[in-house]
Amino acid sequence: MQYEENSTLLRPRYGSIVDDERLSAEEMDERRRQNIAYEYLCHLEEAKQWIEACLNEELPPTTELEEGLRNGVYLVKLAKFFAPKMVLEKKIYDRDQVRYKHTGLHFRHTDNTVQWLRAMESIGLPKIFYPETTDVYDRKNMPRVIYCIHALRLFLLRIALEPKIHKLATQCKFSSEEISNMRKELEKYGIQMPAFSKIGGILASELSVDEAALHAAVIAINEAIDKGIVNQTVVALRNPNAMLLNVEESHAQEYQQSLLKSKKEKEENSRNKNENISKEERDVYEELLTQSEIQANINTINTNKAVAQVNDAIDRQDETALMAGLRVTALGLLGVQQENSQWYLAQLCECKEQKKQEAGVLTTLAKEEIQKEVSLANEEAEVHRLKLKAVARINVAIRAGDSAQTVSALMHPEARLPITHPFAADLYQTELFSLQKQNAEGELAHEELSVAVEMLSAVALLNQALETKDSQWIQEQLVSSSIGLANLDEDNLQRYADMLVSIKSEAAAQNQEYLSWNDIQNCIDMVNAQVHEEHERIIAIGQINEAIDQGDPEKTLKVLLSPTAKMLAVNPTNAWHYQEVLHLAKAQKCKESEDESAALWLDEIQDAIYSANKNSEDAQKLAIGIAAVNQALEKDVQQTLTSLQSPDIGLRGVITDCAEMYYRDLSKAKKEKSGEGSNGSAWFKHKIKDQYEYFYNLDTGEGTWIQPKEFTQNNTQLSREEIQTILSHITTDYNREQLWLAHETLVIRLQARARGYLVRKAYRERKDYFQKQEPSVIKLQASWKGHKQRKAYQDRLKLLQRNLAAIVKIQSWVKMWQARKRYRERLQYFKDHKKEIIKIQAFLRANKARDDYRTLISAESPPLNVVRKFVYLLDRSDLDFQEELEVTRLREEVVTKIRSNQQLEKDLNLMDIKIGLLVKNRITLQDVVSHSKKLNKKSKGQAEMVTGDKQGIKALSKEKRKKLEAYQHLFYLLQTNPTYLAKLIFQMPQNKSTKFMDTVIFTLYNYASNQREEYLLLKLFKTALEEEIKSKVDQLQDIVTGNPTVIKMVVSFNRGARGQNALRQLLAPVVKEIMDDKSLLINTNPVDVYKAWVNQLESASGEASKLPYDVTTEQALVHAEVKNKLESSLRSLQTVTDKVLASIISSLDNIPYGMRYIAKVLKSSLHEKFPDATEDELLKIVGNLLYYRYMNPAIVAPDGFDIIDITAGGQLHSDQRRNLGSVAKVLQHAASNKLFEGENAHLSSINSYLSDTYQKFRKFFQAACEVPEPEEKFNVDEYSDMVTLSKPVIYISIEEVINTHTLLLEHQEAISPDKNDLLHELLEGLGDAPDVESLLGEGAVDPNDPNKETTLSQLAKTEISLALSSKFELREGEDRDMKSLMIKTKKLIVDVIRTQPGETLPEILETPASSQQESDHLKIVEKRAILDARTPDKMKRSQSAHEDGQLPIEQKKRKILRNLRTLEQAGLVSSANKYQEIINEIAKDIRNHRRYRQRRKAELVKLQQTLSALNSKTSFFEEQIDYYNTYIKTCLDNLTRKNSRRSIKVDGKGEEKGSKKSKQSSLKYTAARLHEKGVVLEIEGLQTNQFKNVMFDIAPSEEVGDFEIKAKFMGVEMEKVQLHFQDLLQLQYEGVAVMKIFDKAKVNVNLLIFLLNKKFYGK
Repeated sequence: MQYEENSTLLRPRYGSIVDDERLSAEEMDERRRQNIAYEYLCHLEEAKQWIEACLNEELPPTTELEEGLRNGVYLVKLAKFFAPKMVLEKKIYDRDQVRYKHTGLHFRHTDNTVQWLRAMESIGLPKIFYPETTDVYDRKNMPRVIYCIHALRLFLLRIALEPKIHKLATQCKFSSEEISNMRKELEKYGIQMPAFSKIGGILASELSVDEAALHAAVIAINEAIDKGIVNQTVVALRNPNAMLLNVEESHAQEYQQSLLKSKKEKEENSRNKNENISKEERDVYEELLTQSEIQANINTINTNKAVAQVNDAIDRQDETALMAGLRVTALGLLGVQQENSQWYLAQLCECKEQKKQEAGVLTTLAKEEIQKEVSLANEEAEVHRLKLKAVARINVAIRAGDSAQTVSALMHPEARLPITHPFAADLYQTELFSLQKQNAEGELAHEELSVAVEMLSAVALLNQALETKDSQWIQEQLVSSSIGLANLDEDNLQRYADMLVSIKSEAAAQNQEYLSWNDIQNCIDMVNAQVHEEHERIIAIGQINEAIDQGDPEKTLKVLLSPTAKMLAVNPTNAWHYQEVLHLAKAQKCKESEDESAALWLDEIQDAIYSANKNSEDAQKLAIGIAAVNQALEKDVQQTLTSLQSPDIGLRGVITDCAEMYYRDLSKAKKEKSGEGSNGSAWFKHKIKDQYEYFYNLDTGEGTWIQPKEFTQNNTQLSREEIQTILSHITTDYNREQLWLAHETLVIRLQARARGYLVRKAYRERKDYFQKQEPSVIKLQASWKGHKQRKAYQDRLKLLQRNLAAIVKIQSWVKMWQARKRYRERLQYFKDHKKEIIKIQAFLRANKARDDYRTLISAESPPLNVVRKFVYLLDRSDLDFQEELEVTRLREEVVTKIRSNQQLEKDLNLMDIKIGLLVKNRITLQDVVSHSKKLNKKSKGQAEMVTGDKQGIKALSKEKRKKLEAYQHLFYLLQTNPTYLAKLIFQMPQNKSTKFMDTVIFTLYNYASNQREEYLLLKLFKTALEEEIKSKVDQLQDIVTGNPTVIKMVVSFNRGARGQNALRQLLAPVVKEIMDDKSLLINTNPVDVYKAWVNQLESASGEASKLPYDVTTEQALVHAEVKNKLESSLRSLQTVTDKVLASIISSLDNIPYGMRYIAKVLKSSLHEKFPDATEDELLKIVGNLLYYRYMNPAIVAPDGFDIIDITAGGQLHSDQRRNLGSVAKVLQHAASNKLFEGENAHLSSINSYLSDTYQKFRKFFQAACEVPEPEEKFNVDEYSDMVTLSKPVIYISIEEVINTHTLLLEHQEAISPDKNDLLHELLEGLGDAPDVESLLGEGAVDPNDPNKETTLSQLAKTEISLALSSKFELREGEDRDMKSLMIKTKKLIVDVIRTQPGETLPEILETPASSQQESDHLKIVEKRAILDARTPDKMKRSQSAHEDGQLPIEQKKRKILRNLRTLEQAGLVSSANKYQEIINEIAKDIRNHRRYRQRRKAELVKLQQTLSALNSKTSFFEEQIDYYNTYIKTCLDNLTRKNSRRSIKVDGKGEEKGSKKSKQSSLKYTAARLHEKGVVLEIEGLQTNQFKNVMFDIAPSEEVGDFEIKAKFMGVEMEKVQLHFQDLLQLQYEGVAVMKIFDKAKVNVNLLIFLLNKKFYGK
């Protein structure tokens, strides 16, 4: 759209004749319609520009404005502009229109329109202009909305609240296409265009009496202005009805001129805008001045006059004139006070002078500047007065001597003094009192107080810091400008602090509470003096180091004696040694530090001086001592020993006992050293510390460190080293001698040990000799012993031969006595240990039994005698029957409860839809109430089950019985052969197959309530999945992107009643932990984080933030605060995700076996079809099943999957749902190894975390696929039904039986192409599918009942129980199936071996039974007959098995032999190994029977848990029913209110149109017509010109909100589809704009909803 810039080139209006051509009536009518469309577009542009001026925001283009207004956002913002108190910013829904742009309109957008309507009502706009909410939201009458906006503009203009709107008629330029499109839209609505030109008249007619008088007065003023007579104008202005203020007669001439000028300008503008509009159509106020415009002119004149007067007074410095000008009413200044006139003058003069300097020319102050300066002057004057009063109070308090009162006065805000610290009240009082006394007037002025308080506060803080001994704080206070200390060196702050702390401690010890400013300054000066001295000393130390380096002892001595060095104990005589010691010390330091420039420090120099002095003393003492030793050697021994023991010499190892030897050897050495005679030298050199040389004069007794000139060493004196060498040698010899003497005993013991060693060595040698000669020694000994023994034997034998009779008698008596004794002892022992013996026997028997049982279960071929011991385990006990009955009962309850809950859930979902339609006014309240009654009825009782036997399919008649058995055989075949159902699933449309799976299939397998049925259901899933992958999956990703039927079925089943507990155990603890963590707030959307931060800033400051509210993701991430919050959220997200991941990975065993097995099948099937697929690609598909489809929805919506308990009507908090959603999003990306990129690039920082998590998931998915096959897991095969106690039973409704029968007949050829298949035989026997009445029986429904159809439809949901069995079970004489023959033979063998023992089976069969064995066998048969009599029909054995069991034992043997021969011919057994194969099979049956009992107990517990969970779910549904009942009751109560506006239809009577018929007829449209309406976008395979041959028939179904759409091509019905209105609303809510029906036609969702609303609901 464009606008003409030149107003003279106006385009002609549509409908005007611009040439001489005559137009026909049709052409004129076309022009008229075009003209209406053009004018409406101009009104749209006017409204657009006006709203943009009000909002300061750009709106959509004119041709898109209507659509842009539907969400109400611009309207509610306009409402906030003219009624800000009525509209809160936070209550504007979708303010940024983010949701609208992403998902389209939402019903909450109507809230914005409602707020706009309320705001117009609050300012008094007449309701005649208001549109309906649906006019905006549904775009039913958008011209009405634009009409209201124009009326609102004019109304606001009259109350001076809005910017002027510009008329753009004939000034806008639109293309012909835009005008034609708008014309079509207007024609489509069929709406009469509002009269925009009559808005002013309508507003005038709606005015009240007072407003009418105002209107008349304003017109009179306009007339007076036109006349130009000043007096008449003033009179009209003073009319009270005009409600004008501050009209001054002195300004009459200015009023006339200003108003006349304004009026002429307005008339000129009006003529330019409306020259093509007739006068009658114009608004009067487009040329006349309004009351607000007149008042504005008056106010402008009055203000200008008053401002000029004030500026004149300022220029003249006239205080009186200034006050007069400031008090002028027209100026409207606030807070003008007479007593502040001086302040006003000064402030205004200063301001004007400043303004003049800035501008460079003479300027005047405006009204706003004058008001600002007046306010400033008032504030300064008030502050000054209060300050003087406060100073007076302070002086009074100081004189009173009350420190607390003084501090209180100092701290008063009006005093405007520096900060005062109450803890130093005494300090303030003392110092200020002293200062007040020094003042001549006895009063302290504000300036004096300000300086003093600032300084005292700084002193107080410094004292406080000194008490804490906080060095940093002390230094900060010292450098504070407030304390004003002099000579402060920042380099010495630490020393100041240390010294002040020390002084503070001393003062505290003397009870001095504070250090004064003078004390602090004295301390600073003292520290400065110390630092100065230290600097001088450092200089002296440097000089010392330089002297040392120069090597001049005299110079070194000079600097050491320097006063600034302050060195102690410096002896000038040691100058040479000082140089030596200091030089050596410095060299050592350089070496250690590896720094040639290292210098000696003060303490090192002082230590060296002390060391040198000590060396001098020690050297002198050593020299004197050595001289004394040499002199003593010329005298006697004792004197020599005394001199040697002198501590000054420091000789080591001097022993008194060696004195003579010392004297002897030393004297000898001295003589040898002097040799030929003395050289006469008096000097002797000593070595001190092996480093320094000391020279000693023997004559004078003096020593020196400086070598004398012409030095010669004295040759008669022994040195200390020579003396020490001699002493050490003598002492060592003496000590060695004493050592031997002290250890004489040890030496003796050593000798004894040596002798003992020699003796032992000789003994061992002798012993070794004997050992080597051992045979000879033994031979000698044996010869001697044999000789002695033989001799004794011969003597004894002779004695016994002489007394033979006596010996025999004695022996017999002794043997008898011994035997009796042993027997009595043994018997008594047994009696004493009776309990122990019993335990041993039991232990042995148990060990034997365990060994036998271990042989039974582990041996490949257990022996017959072992198997015989355990055949009793195959018997059925009463407990077995009770548990079987209990399992059957619980299974029946579980299946019934599952079906009941599913029906309740469906009814509740339908109730949701009906309430949604009720809210949208789609159905009547009566429909909802009716459905609620049905829902209540269903919740109170379960569906009836046909258990009687009087009528229907279970009637006691041959025909009905045959029918019943036929269905039992059929469903048994379907249950045990998964191929039929797998093929049937894919023969039906998807919508039917889903319903078929949810009802018939799960019912047929009793929802896998036991292991047999779970095994069979898994086989079905496996077969169906392999079939689907084989036939429907073309690419690997089809499993992920599509919605495979079997995958959906598996996930639905495992998340249902059976698998719900597993999912709850897996996720409930960690999900509940996340929900209970109230501090956990995860938000990974930078824009949301940014907005929350802005809101927080505004809430904290109370001011509007200067930051923009609407930003992009990149703009939001610019702010550091947003980044920090986002990073914090990501850290929390990783922590929480780790917890969820750990819970999932650690709970691998909790995942249902069925899910893991199907994952395994999925992986292997895909690998088989796509052999080139990598392991990672296959595991991602597995992850899609296990995590994304199975677990992810439960994490996102735990309330929807019963992971957490929630009450009816309750819901998760948005923060909780966002937290869980964020966790699920991260896990979803990790499971698929998908990194954050693109729109989620701001989350890329956790990509490495995603990769690590994927590796964990990968191992998890691999482990999940490692499960055994169902045959191994459940120990079930195709022959398991032959040995089970009870027949499988299913619970199925009559309707499902009929539907299944019908589907099988319909797709018989597809699912079973072989005509000889068993399925064909069964279906042929059943015949055609029956109806409900034939299955229920005659008389079930009254034939005269008018509601017969409804009754039958209800009765069709009646459930029956079918005990499944195979039609092809073998009977007597039909033993063709070797497996079945093997089973019968095993049963016969078990009966025989229980009563007749034997080592092998042939031995038992060939040996005749004894009478006792036959009697025992008869008792077993009778006992079995009693048990069979108590056995329910469902659990009875087959007739043939029963007959075999009644045979006598011999007949059983003969039959066994015949069967064994048959089995041997089939190769199943062999007589060569004594038929060990059949014995092994019996052992296997015993083992399986035990496992079966264990599984049955586990199944019993599992069924009880499942039933408990189902009861809980039923309770939850009942709570929801109560919640809905409460809602419906509230609706009924609201309808009884008289003055309430009905938005809900009770029974259809509230509708005036479209409700003549209770049932609406169908609609028929061609595809071409729907294409014109925009409903149909395209049809695959058809060109647009062929759309006319396609007819759509849309008809409402019996269910409210459901429609049936039929498609016909050239009159031939092609397809039909069920359409749920609630699904359309859901798609609209989710922002789906286009959907497919019939898999070919693409339709616009929004326009389809609009069409259904308009045609069926009258909306």
